[in-house]
Amino acid sequence: MRVMAQIAMVMNLDKCIGCHTCSVTCKETWTNRTGMEYVWFNNVETRPGQGYPRRYEDQEKWRGGWVLNRRGALTLKQGGRLKKLATIFSNPVLPTLKDYYEPWTYEYRNLTDAPLGDDFPVATPRSLVSGKPMKIEWSSNWDDDLGGAPEHGGDDPVVAKLRDEIGKKIAFTFDETFMFYLPRICEHCLNPACAAACPSGAIYKREEDGIVLVDQDGCRGWRQCVTACPYKKVYFNHRTGKAEKCTLCYPRIEVGLPTVCSETCVGRLRYLGVILYDADKVTAAASVPDDKDLYAAQLDCFLDPEDPEVARAAERDGIAHDWIEAARRSPVHALISTYKVALPLHPEYRTLPMVWYIPPLSPVVEALTETGFDGEDAGNLFGAIDALRIPLEYLAELFTAGDTGPVRASLEKLAAMRAYLRSVNLGREPDTAGVRATDLTLEQVDALYRLLALAKYEERYVIPTAALGDARRLEESALPDDGCSLDHDGGPGAYEQGPFGDDSGRRSLPLVSLETFHLRSRRQRADKESELP
Repeated sequence: MRVMAQIAMVMNLDKCIGCHTCSVTCKETWTNRTGMEYVWFNNVETRPGQGYPRRYEDQEKWRGGWVLNRRGALTLKQGGRLKKLATIFSNPVLPTLKDYYEPWTYEYRNLTDAPLGDDFPVATPRSLVSGKPMKIEWSSNWDDDLGGAPEHGGDDPVVAKLRDEIGKKIAFTFDETFMFYLPRICEHCLNPACAAACPSGAIYKREEDGIVLVDQDGCRGWRQCVTACPYKKVYFNHRTGKAEKCTLCYPRIEVGLPTVCSETCVGRLRYLGVILYDADKVTAAASVPDDKDLYAAQLDCFLDPEDPEVARAAERDGIAHDWIEAARRSPVHALISTYKVALPLHPEYRTLPMVWYIPPLSPVVEALTETGFDGEDAGNLFGAIDALRIPLEYLAELFTAGDTGPVRASLEKLAAMRAYLRSVNLGREPDTAGVRATDLTLEQVDALYRLLALAKYEERYVIPTAALGDARRLEESALPDDGCSLDHDGGPGAYEQGPFGDDSGRRSLPLVSLETFHLRSRRQRADKESELP
């Protein structure tokens, strides 16, 4: 057993309202600069929908992820070394700008500077790539709220698979369908295909926290990683000629702060914490023959931090004591391994993703209520789970490679929790029938309810610092009195445009200490005005 630690994320899809605040704040923080106009490290998709880039889940076209060869060994779906060598100078399997979208702005000056006349001035769209006038035909969020669903809904790869393989048809008429939101970031996989595909070795998985990063000095712009990532969360910066991806906000993680998308999430649906896993089991877990066994195989990789043997092995393998303690308090470990209500996104890609999702239950309640039945009643809920207007098979294709068992089990636990807590809150005799039908105890139901509905800041984000002794150095190390440490002669900050936006890296900008973020987080956690910093 070789114990390693990973910062992982769980998202509760029942609480996502599709406000896109996470996308906007991530964009402003990481990709608000020339060359990255089309890039969204975080995006929120409406399902059913084609996603971003369009139909990214169609791996027969995009060749992402891993497959098993004839000998049962893992190999990249895009091909082996010889094929990559043959196409290294012209990779034929890449999304084009049309598959993403051509970013644009508007000529707002026309509205203020247009001469007087009989017609009204119009702010026409202009491409941010070419600078020329353009016609808007697609965007990163074209499917939002089922926009264009009757025309484009059938192009959702999951919908097409259900129709072709099991004959399950999803209707897109107004009165026969419903939707849910699916926020997506890089999965920071245990078995990342992007790292394996990189000819330069520029993509690496950090040993200390499992975050997958791109070494900008080592990247040569081959773009093999873009093809290899089945989630299409590696992007090419057409200005710098380098690949870039979600960093899980590692500068914040290192000082114990949550990611920007988590910090700003309106629905408080994201959870961050430490997962301990056995690195010796990763290859075997990704190599199980049946796709439907991948969820259970990945679960088997995760270790119980309460186990004394695991704790001793973790200390032996160099994991700090505060990380082991954080793993014991981790909400992610609880939702994934203890309660088993969170599920991975497309485990069939065999990358062993580490951003998991609690499937949505609220549409079941809404559908029942519309029929005149009590949508919160345990008996009604359990009977309706298999009769969703969006099939249970659709959720299974997203989260468990088509196996409906774990999805149904997760939804039944959520339904039992709702019914039980509803009877308690209404002062009735507690309805324990639904709880008894699951593998949860009443104490676990109470704990799960607190975690999903009432958890405060410190309970949702249990993030140990990179090193307690180095925390101060990580926050403000070697900063000169007059500005940023990057502003030395010849340094990135000495140029007119810095690496993180048009105005970044200039000497004239005041230094913003990370202490500001700490003050903000303490303000968010304060229950009373007297506790405000």
